[in-house]
Amino acid sequence: MIKKVIRMTVLTLILYSCRSEDVQYKTTFVNSSHLDSLYDEITVNGNEVGIIHIYSEYPDYNWVGDTDEGIACVDDAARAVIFYLREYTDSGVDEYLRKGEMLLKFILELQASNGYFNNFVWKDGSINTDFKTSIAQAGWWSWRALWALSESFQIVSDHDSFLSGRIEIALDKIIVNIKRDSDLTKVYKDIDGYRRPAWLPYGAASDQAALLVISLTEYLKNNEDTDIQKIIINLCEGILVMQEGDEDTFPYGAFLSWENTWHGWGNSQAYALLTAGEYFNNKEFIESALKEVKYFYPYLIHAGYYNEFTLSKNSKPEFIRFSQIAYEIRPMIFASLKAFELTNDSLYLRTATDLACWFLGNNISNRQVYFPESGICYDGINSSSELNKNSGAESTVEALLALQQVEHHETILLVMENYISTQ
Repeated sequence: MIKKVIRMTVLTLILYSCRSEDVQYKTTFVNSSHLDSLYDEITVNGNEVGIIHIYSEYPDYNWVGDTDEGIACVDDAARAVIFYLREYTDSGVDEYLRKGEMLLKFILELQASNGYFNNFVWKDGSINTDFKTSIAQAGWWSWRALWALSESFQIVSDHDSFLSGRIEIALDKIIVNIKRDSDLTKVYKDIDGYRRPAWLPYGAASDQAALLVISLTEYLKNNEDTDIQKIIINLCEGILVMQEGDEDTFPYGAFLSWENTWHGWGNSQAYALLTAGEYFNNKEFIESALKEVKYFYPYLIHAGYYNEFTLSKNSKPEFIRFSQIAYEIRPMIFASLKAFELTNDSLYLRTATDLACWFLGNNISNRQVYFPESGICYDGINSSSELNKNSGAESTVEALLALQQVEHHETILLVMENYISTQ
């Protein structure tokens, strides 16, 4: 595996030494066909909305629900909103806009009376209000809803004033909650000898804090709000405390996800700090994020990736290698490309290239997990010899979001096209 990653790095160096205009790429890696097949329209609270079915199983890729959760959720709809509306912005294709707006209507129907969001719906369109992954509370699906609503507001305003008005009301409700529930203190706690910021969500959950920072920074683009600015800065300062190691010391500048544990999925701290650092012109946020992208990401790539590890003062780190999923790779691609955007340092573009080629076989299984001809992305790598060939909503849209960003960089596409043509 390590030899293959090194071969990819050499390949990227060779191609970056060439002028991109001398070669034209032919492959389009973003294909929404499979995501479109997961899209459906149902009635919730008497209103027609769009949904994304949560699971799709190999080999036929028919829809599959969950007996505890339901058939569709805000988490996946919000991701798909961001993908579809970005695709609409890039292409002008009206169907992307229509699907994005129908999914926004679904998200709006799942906002509870307390201002947060339930997550799942049942097959009959009724809302799952009781299961632990669907309760309307401060957490992942509410933050993801906030991100989708905030990013979509301006786009929708240009086309549908009624829907944009509903979005504005929904945003007002959750922003009130965030202001009320945010902890602006600087209280720390000790976890096995490590100082951790107790003011982050769920007591040192920097992964959730990162998603909230991304969502609130997007919200600020259309709203001047000094209270939200203070909350973002406070969250970012907590994320900084979660960074461990340096150029020479494990884990090489990684931001731990929760207390003393790092996990790949949803690990968006570097991207959040780069985004907020750019907005506030805060060099400390940017430099800390660059340290993770510059030192930890290459380490992770050369190690063949991990799912999780935990630090301890009294013993060696405990590593879990599998499973490896698109939701781990996408945040790192976002951060690497943002780092390149802010610095123009090709190092970060090469890192993004190596990460993008994970989808095409530059991974520990040496097997392709995303297929541009169908838009299917496998749900994960379970071992060096076993793939999870199901292709549910999360894997599908996380892959598409990553590749959507990659397609703005011709040099990466050249490497990817060359890579896939040699397999």
